[in-house]
Amino acid sequence: MSYLDELNDSQRVAVEHIYGPCMVIAGAGSGKTRVLTYRIAHMIEQGIDPFNIMALTFTNKAAKEMSERIGRIVGGSEAKSITMGTFHSVFSRILRYNADRIGFPTNFTIYDTQDSKSLIKDIIKELHLDDKTYKTSGVFGRISAAKNNLISPEAYCGNDQIQAEDRMSRRPELGRIYTQYANRCQKAGAMDFDDLLFFTNILLTDHPDVLHYYQQKFKYILVDEYQDTNFAQYLIVKKLAAAYENICVVGDDAQSIYSFRGANIENILNFRKDYPDFNLYKLEQNYRSTQNIVDAANSVIKRNQDQIKKNVWTENGVGKPISVVRTLTDNEEGRVIAHKIFDLKQSVVETYNDFAILYRTNKQSRSFEEALRKLNIPYKIYGGLSFYQRKEIKDVLSYFRLTANPHDEEAMKRVINYPKRGIGKTSVENLIIAAGRHGVSMWEVMDDFQRYSADLNGPTKQKIADFMTMIKSFQAELNKADAYTLAERIIKSSGIFQELNAEKEKGPEEVERIQNIEELLAGINEFTKGGDEDEPKTLAEFLMDVSLLTDADQEKTEDKNHVSLMTIHSSKGLEYPHVFIVGMEENLFPSQMSISSRSELEEERRLFYVAITRAMESCTLSYAGSRFLWNQSIKCEQSRFIDEIDPQFVHFETPTRSQQGRSLMGGGFERSFTGGLNTKLNTPSMPKSLKSISEVKASSPSNSSEFNNIMVGTHVEHTRFGKGRVTQLEGSGADKKAVIFFPHHGSKTVLLKFANLTVL
Repeated sequence: MSYLDELNDSQRVAVEHIYGPCMVIAGAGSGKTRVLTYRIAHMIEQGIDPFNIMALTFTNKAAKEMSERIGRIVGGSEAKSITMGTFHSVFSRILRYNADRIGFPTNFTIYDTQDSKSLIKDIIKELHLDDKTYKTSGVFGRISAAKNNLISPEAYCGNDQIQAEDRMSRRPELGRIYTQYANRCQKAGAMDFDDLLFFTNILLTDHPDVLHYYQQKFKYILVDEYQDTNFAQYLIVKKLAAAYENICVVGDDAQSIYSFRGANIENILNFRKDYPDFNLYKLEQNYRSTQNIVDAANSVIKRNQDQIKKNVWTENGVGKPISVVRTLTDNEEGRVIAHKIFDLKQSVVETYNDFAILYRTNKQSRSFEEALRKLNIPYKIYGGLSFYQRKEIKDVLSYFRLTANPHDEEAMKRVINYPKRGIGKTSVENLIIAAGRHGVSMWEVMDDFQRYSADLNGPTKQKIADFMTMIKSFQAELNKADAYTLAERIIKSSGIFQELNAEKEKGPEEVERIQNIEELLAGINEFTKGGDEDEPKTLAEFLMDVSLLTDADQEKTEDKNHVSLMTIHSSKGLEYPHVFIVGMEENLFPSQMSISSRSELEEERRLFYVAITRAMESCTLSYAGSRFLWNQSIKCEQSRFIDEIDPQFVHFETPTRSQQGRSLMGGGFERSFTGGLNTKLNTPSMPKSLKSISEVKASSPSNSSEFNNIMVGTHVEHTRFGKGRVTQLEGSGADKKAVIFFPHHGSKTVLLKFANLTVL
């Protein structure tokens, strides 16, 4: 059977359209990825050279999966010849080939958000600006927005409207910070994520020969999730497609939810203006969800004015109505949802990876984490600290980055004195000052103190020279040794591995750090094996791959037996049999910041649409009557989005007493609220070893010998978290706090007078 026979009529006509501009509007769960995949395969089977095809996705994981599926149809070698990947990965490769045209080295570093914010923080300090007015995150966001709109530092400072906005926000020096930031990045041979798009536009605009080359190379362009493209991405694609106009964009205007990071819904809505003779194909059959879920989602999204009309439908079964659960408090909401998952898991016999809890903001995860832990339900939070953001991994990667690009200032600052080699903070600051004074990188200053004077004594200069000798020895192997061989040498020769190995006796955290580095080496080994014997993969290539990874790219299939907790934004493109959308309250969802204009409210509604359409079999909405904020209980109102669902697709339910109360046996203290939660339930009594808060207060533990005997390294037992080790102490007397590492719960900060600890 031909692969085309697997398609419905709408999908097939979109796949078979090869030439000229076309737009595929793909409703949620309509088989968009299949259409993209089969379309590329069909193009190759029709004789189009895969070297002439460029496919742009939003995750490397999606690109890899598509490439594998194409390979199964047309052959692996053909699939590998397609230029396929994220905007950032594809354009970073183009920039490396042409870096000299825009004043960058070919081995430029890619700064992550943490690197960028660290540099901005330093600039704010160096310019003697108030860091409370010029908050690092706000400045970073402003610079990012400027780049996404292709506004250079010069244009930023010369734009009267922008300058007036900055003065109104009491941040008139933003342009100066942006200019300094751009200069420092250039000097360090570094680009941030936004630069990858910003400089690609400059490259294609200022160098017509480069543009012509890539227009001839990429005669056929496909773009996934076109509704999520920003202005910079839109212009790049438009320039590249201008010669042949064989462009196919796939997306869904109803799922445009990333305006906060520059995505512009107008790109998909105005496609017909750019290409008047385009062909429009609509994929309206949903293969993912039940009829009730599809119809409920349709009844909500139809209220938006700015949209391309479509009628999403499904041949799946009717299914259950969408459940709506009201709880008294946010803590009770966590308990109820956890117990619903527990009950479903027992009755339906499904794995935990069939469940997802979606919320509007990350801070909402706490009550659900606590409730899931009490029931011993495994879970994973997405959007938290990723593997490559962990300290020990960042340290190692900084050595790798310095090896590939010694001018990388952020990497230099991180490891010049780690492990400690006697180059103190003051010496590093003096190096930065000297580099700024001479207009060169820190490395250049360190490499020639005679030419570039720096306020450093002789012994410090010698230590710096020893450090540089080590880095230069790594550099000598950069293009000779494969990635794994060089990485292993750097980790051992730098002293990092020895440093962590010496600390492993301190506790499980230190052991985990060593394991993380071993895991990193395993990943590099796997990467190295993916290269040719004649041309092994280098450490520089590995760094480029790592710098462009997302959370979705890093997940392993074997890690997936858990309930997934994530923001709705993070859930885009995913699906789960059972979805819980929590915190359905006015001013939370829709967000208080998004109800002042129709366009912002419509984006919030699209976000709700995305949330509902992640569900395959069941969807539950929950909200709390009161939420604990700013040290007080705040009354909450049901979200307007619940009211917007056609009533025939909704069922309002009341949590059972068991759902409300079973988690009270967990041993920890719950916040006290008035109302139904105070009703006595059939729950086991608290263990006698536990004291009430009032008893703890009365006992004045600050005066007890046990309290005073708690020191760093003391092993203790907590009624809720179990056994742990004190790693840090803060404050004194009644305000004394302890940071305790618990093997199964991580580090927790507790107020000793309330913690009810037992010294072991």
